[in-house]
Amino acid sequence: MPSGPIAILAGAGQLPIQVVDHLEATGRDVRVLAFRGFAEGDLQRRAHATVDLLDLKTIMNTLEGWRPAAVSLVGAVRRPGFSALLSAYSLLRNMHEVREVITRGDDQVLRGAVMLLEERGHRVVGAHELAPDLVAARSLSGVREPGADDREAIGLGLDLLNSLSAFDIGQGAVIARRHVLAIEGPEGTDRMIRRVLKMRQSWLGLRRREEGGVLIKAAKHGQDLRVDMPTIGPRTIVEAAKAGLSGIAIGAGSTFVLEQERTLATADRLGLFLIAVDLPWMEDSLG
Repeated sequence: MPSGPIAILAGAGQLPIQVVDHLEATGRDVRVLAFRGFAEGDLQRRAHATVDLLDLKTIMNTLEGWRPAAVSLVGAVRRPGFSALLSAYSLLRNMHEVREVITRGDDQVLRGAVMLLEERGHRVVGAHELAPDLVAARSLSGVREPGADDREAIGLGLDLLNSLSAFDIGQGAVIARRHVLAIEGPEGTDRMIRRVLKMRQSWLGLRRREEGGVLIKAAKHGQDLRVDMPTIGPRTIVEAAKAGLSGIAIGAGSTFVLEQERTLATADRLGLFLIAVDLPWMEDSLG
């Protein structure tokens, strides 16, 4: 990798913090550009600069001053409205091209951001390249194993997510045997699981003991792994347990597992299985 710092453009969640911690622990020179209103307070206090998400001029000027060896977009951000995106991006790109990008879905907006960075000479890398230890290995597994019904649900869930990839919607689904209980939308994984919990309540508001089902979390077919890789952590396990799920299956080599030891321990304690599975459509992306 060329000389110069690693620039982390930090959004929400624990992933940016863990990536920065990993880089610092391995002696890398890191610069953090935190997105105001998204990055966690701890990271904002450590950041070298804080900027509004759509202040593209300041972002580009800051990166030009840092002259980074590589840039990585890490953490979640809420997609701004169409008019705000159009106004911001049109300062740097032809308005017709911008309109084409931002009407094609969230993946295209993220790819558009990568394209802007690359056009200005920045090397964009994925967080999985900077902190590979945070990525689920094929061998990842807790104490509990999925049963026959669970494996049937996993197979159906993978087929479903593969089919839905072209529509640029969520990276997750909850399947119970051959029934689709929920598909992840813009609300994210945790809120999707809470929808399942609500469905498993009686009309009187009393929880029914209606357990079973699997959360399948996987990168989309054709997804650029440099942006928006699927992520789970201890909180995901807790939400899945509350909803009565039997376990979680994630894409091997293409899913971040935050606090991996704690996540596995939480799954074991709450009686859920957690496994990593191969995604046939990701073989080319993973090399």
